[in-house]
Amino acid sequence: MPGLGRSTRRFATLTACGALLAAAAAPALGSSAVAAPRATTPGASAGASAGAAVAAAAPRRVLFDNSKAETAGNADWIIGTGQPDPLTQNPSPQTEKDWTGALSAWGVALQKTGRYALKTLPSGGTITYGTSAATDLANFDTFVLPEPNIRLSASEKTAVMKFVQNGGGLFLVSDHTNADRNNDGWDALAIINDLMTDNGVDNTDPFGFSVDVANIQTDNPRAIADTTDPVLNGAFGKVTGSIIRSGTTATLKPADNPSVKGLVYRTGSSGNTGAFFATSSFGGGRVAFWGDSSPIDDGTGQSGNTLYDGWNDPAGTNAALALNATEWLSQGTTGGGGGGGGGTTCTAGQLLANPGFESGATGWTGSTDVVTNDATRPARTGSYKAWLSGYGAAHTDTLSQNVTIPAGCTKATFGFYTRIDTAETTTTTAYDTLKVEVVNSAGTVLSTLATYSNLNASSGYVQRGFSLAAYAGQTVTVRFTGTEGSKLQTSFVVDDTSLTVG
Repeated sequence: MPGLGRSTRRFATLTACGALLAAAAAPALGSSAVAAPRATTPGASAGASAGAAVAAAAPRRVLFDNSKAETAGNADWIIGTGQPDPLTQNPSPQTEKDWTGALSAWGVALQKTGRYALKTLPSGGTITYGTSAATDLANFDTFVLPEPNIRLSASEKTAVMKFVQNGGGLFLVSDHTNADRNNDGWDALAIINDLMTDNGVDNTDPFGFSVDVANIQTDNPRAIADTTDPVLNGAFGKVTGSIIRSGTTATLKPADNPSVKGLVYRTGSSGNTGAFFATSSFGGGRVAFWGDSSPIDDGTGQSGNTLYDGWNDPAGTNAALALNATEWLSQGTTGGGGGGGGGTTCTAGQLLANPGFESGATGWTGSTDVVTNDATRPARTGSYKAWLSGYGAAHTDTLSQNVTIPAGCTKATFGFYTRIDTAETTTTTAYDTLKVEVVNSAGTVLSTLATYSNLNASSGYVQRGFSLAAYAGQTVTVRFTGTEGSKLQTSFVVDDTSLTVG
């Protein structure tokens, strides 16, 4: 957390002056309670036994890609040779060898739960969204891109991004640099980075991470200590780590997307570097990234391929990681409808990171010393709050956070508390202001929710609330801007923020 002490330019004397203008006051939010996180079922082993551990729900629809040379060279990243329907090879698979492919263990484990409907986009197919094709992404909850080796076309990249934005789950599996199995000049990590930077929907780091150009030969990455994360603690088992057998990692960029989270890290790495498995969100959907295809390889496949059984490698809990992530991406733990098919999924909860500032500036971007535990302006709860302005001189402070509002949410309320004190004596002129805005990734103001000033001074904290339901399905930035333009100080103190959806 940041240390004690605010700038000495701040005036410490509190002056409660003026009543709140009725026009500036927003409706009260009511209860500030946050909905419980998505429930998970405690540990069962990977495979068929997990089926009974998950509550009955409508089948989750998962499409595995084979249109991007996933079987080129020595690779065999398919769940079965029956395509598009793996059931045409064996309608009731019991073991990984009942379907033919290095990902057959993954597919069979999902199939045996009775909760999944699986398909493959065959070689020569095109990734689409919103067409009449049976393999169109709109017909699925999750799309798996297992080490693609052909660059996605412009229309395919747009299709993938729209699918996620409207509630779909995207599972990206990379490999090490120069793993160009079809010799077309593109390897998986370059293809994934290209998807995230040139897609026609959002080219500004939409998922909050980039794939590292690296070739890590051997490592056994470990999972973070988190007993509540649904991917690490899902119905298919407890995840303790994974394996790298020639792979890469990702660099996280929470300033671009605060929902990004590293779950498994390369030995010696933490924070924003060396993330081997990471999750994120975009619009109403979810994203998972894995830095190597070795963990999903079950060692079986088509004749002539040299494969490696990473699925059952005791150095990692790879099966549990793959299956829990598939469940999470498919938003399956709620029993709700599929995201990609209509974007109607919404899990009630609070979306802002570090809403009460008790972790310092974590999750927020802003001016130096805005988030503080300086006791001269007390927090509403806890020790930390955001203190904008208060210098008694021309000065501007900002504080912002990016947030993705799921497409299926009909309610999205942005709330916070303000305490405003001023040394100004005027009752007519707004010398100092606090703007509350919603902006897009380009910095364009989409809406000014409110403008407070020295005329809105209050003796205590006042609750504010605004609807952001109009931005469902979008990633936006909520921003506070405090501006002083006179010789007398006005302090705008903000605490206990929230963005509650339902």
